Amino acid sequence: MRRIAVIAVVLLIAGGVVGWLYWRQSREAPLKVSGFIEADQIRVGSRVGGRVSRVAVTEGQRVAGEQPLFEIEPFDLKETLAEAEAQLAAAQAEWARLKAGPREEEITQARARQQQAEATLSKLRAGPRTREISIARERLNAAKANLEFAEFEHARLTKLAETSDAARFELERASRTLKSSRAELAVAEQELGLLEEGTRAEEIAEAEAVLAEAREALKLLETGYRAEDVARAAAQVDAAKSSVAAIQARIEELTVAAPVDSVVEAIDLHPGDLVAANAPAVSLLDLGHLWVRAYVPESWLGHVRLDQSVWIVVDSFPGERFRGRVIFIASEAEFTPRNVQTPEERSKQVFRIKVALEEGLDRLRVGMAADVMFDGQDRGI
Repeated sequence: MRRIAVIAVVLLIAGGVVGWLYWRQSREAPLKVSGFIEADQIRVGSRVGGRVSRVAVTEGQRVAGEQPLFEIEPFDLKETLAEAEAQLAAAQAEWARLKAGPREEEITQARARQQQAEATLSKLRAGPRTREISIARERLNAAKANLEFAEFEHARLTKLAETSDAARFELERASRTLKSSRAELAVAEQELGLLEEGTRAEEIAEAEAVLAEAREALKLLETGYRAEDVARAAAQVDAAKSSVAAIQARIEELTVAAPVDSVVEAIDLHPGDLVAANAPAVSLLDLGHLWVRAYVPESWLGHVRLDQSVWIVVDSFPGERFRGRVIFIASEAEFTPRNVQTPEERSKQVFRIKVALEEGLDRLRVGMAADVMFDGQDRGI
C-alpha cells in the first residue's frame, strides 16, 4: 500500500514537470530587438552672418540651453543702431510736439500779428487825417511864396545884368533858386493831391489779405495740429521703433547660443572664419529627447503599436531597465526588395521603429547600444 502511494507521488511530480515543460515550450517568448540610442539633431547658425570673433565650445562638449556657442564681429551694426536710435528720438520728439499743440507764446505772437494787421487796415481805410492835408496845403503855399520870390529876384537881377550893374554869378544863382522853387512847388502839389485822393484801393486790398492770413494763422494755432499730422508722426515713431528692433535683433544674432541642453556633435569654426547668413554652422544633439532606433521583423509587427509602453535595457546599467514609448513605425519594410514573393524571403523584412525614452535621460548617452523589450502577448507594462 505504501509502495502504491510512493508511485502515485512520483507520477504526480512527473506530470507536473512535464506540464511545466510543455507550458514553457508552448509559451510565446517575449520579443527583443536591438538598436542604438540617438537624439534629434539641431543645426544652428546666424541669420546675419559675418566674421567669427570667438568660438566658445568644442566637439563633444555638453552645453546648456542659451549657452553661447560662437560669436560674430558686429562690423557696423552698433553704429547703425545708434543712428536708428537717434532717428527714433527725433520722431518721438516731433510726435510729442504735435500732441502737445502750439505753445502759448506762439499763440500770443500770432494774436499780436493779427492786431497789427487790423490796425494797418483801419489806418488805410481811414485815409489821411485832416491835419496832414492842412500841413500839405501849407507846404504848398510856402512853395508858391518861395517861387514868387525867386521869380521876382530873377527878374530884378536880369535887368541889372543888362546895365552891367550886377555880377554875372548872382544871376546864375538866382536862376538855380528859381528852378528849385518850381520843383518844390510841384512836389508840394503832388503830395497834397495824394492826400486829398486818399488811400489806394490796392493797398487796402493788400492789407485785407494780410489781415485774413493773420487771422487764419491764429485760428490754426488755437485749434491745434491736425489729427492726420499727429497720426503720421505716431506712424513715424512706430517705423523708427521697428528699425531699432530689427537692428537689435541682428545684433542678438551675433551671439549664436544653444537652443536646448545638448551635446556639440560637430563644429569646425575658428576666429576669423566667415560664416554665411542663414547657414548651419554647428550641429547639436538634443539631450532632452532621446530615442532608440530599432528594427522589428515583419512577423512581430502585429505586436507593435504606436504609443505602446516598452522597456529599454542597456549594457552600461545591468539589472536596470528604463521605460520607453513607441512613437514611430515605418510604413515600408527595409533591407529586402519590394517584389519579394516567397514566404522565406518575406520573413527577412523588418520595419524601422522609434522608441522615445521616458526615463534615464540624465544617465543614458547617445550611441549606447540598447535592447527594446516587447511583451509577446501584447500586454501593457
